[in-house]
Amino acid sequence: MKTWFITGASRGFGRIWAAAALERGDRVAATARDINTLRELSDKYGDQFLPISLDVTDRAGVFAAVNRAAREFDSLDVVVNNAGYGLFGMIEETTEEQARAQIDTNLLGPLWVTQAALPVMRAQGSGHLLQVSSIGGIAAFPTLGLYNASKWGLEAMSEALSQEVGPLGIKVTLVEPGPYGTDWAGDSAVHTAPIAAYEPVREARRAGAGARAPRDPSVTAPVILTLVDLPEPPLRLFLGSFPYPIAEKAYRERLATWQQWRALAEQA
Repeated sequence: MKTWFITGASRGFGRIWAAAALERGDRVAATARDINTLRELSDKYGDQFLPISLDVTDRAGVFAAVNRAAREFDSLDVVVNNAGYGLFGMIEETTEEQARAQIDTNLLGPLWVTQAALPVMRAQGSGHLLQVSSIGGIAAFPTLGLYNASKWGLEAMSEALSQEVGPLGIKVTLVEPGPYGTDWAGDSAVHTAPIAAYEPVREARRAGAGARAPRDPSVTAPVILTLVDLPEPPLRLFLGSFPYPIAEKAYRERLATWQQWRALAEQA
């Protein structure tokens, strides 16, 4: 039996993975900004489930929530940084408030949760941090610049973290999903005020997104359960086959560009 702490569990991946862990007999502390969205799980699983109201941008609140979960369940085996949302819009269109809110939630939120969980995991000498990134943490796309920035930041932070905490017995995995039918592009999304000059770019992006059907997110649950049971989990794990050609193309192009301009670079 494992003990989980999952942020953003009101819907989407967080809700699906919480339910899957509970169904197999694990204990789960799950957070949501509106705790009423967790009532169904509370009613079904009783003391096996601990719902906590939390906004991950509140650092003090994060520490209180993580400490409460560790105190009530006596351990933290798996911590899932899932809370986040998509900010859709061009770089020029993005307001300061929108940019700060995106980074606060998608990057600093996981930082606060990680910092709160590490003392517990260090004392145990074990633990597994799952940082929910995205294919947008590997490659950047027009209309998602600030979202990409938040996930690229999460990728870099988590890669460094894995080297810091690995010797302490703590594992880190960046989970990088492709497109699934969650609410990421739905009600939870934020959109900038459009500038007309960018409409051709926006229209091309819409056309590309409309050509693929998002997969059912429930298919990810068995993969996540397998992942957290691995004795040596990977640092990075894609979800689905969609991300592979995108990542492969992005890295081929980067390597080709670096090599093309190597002679100039080495003059420095």
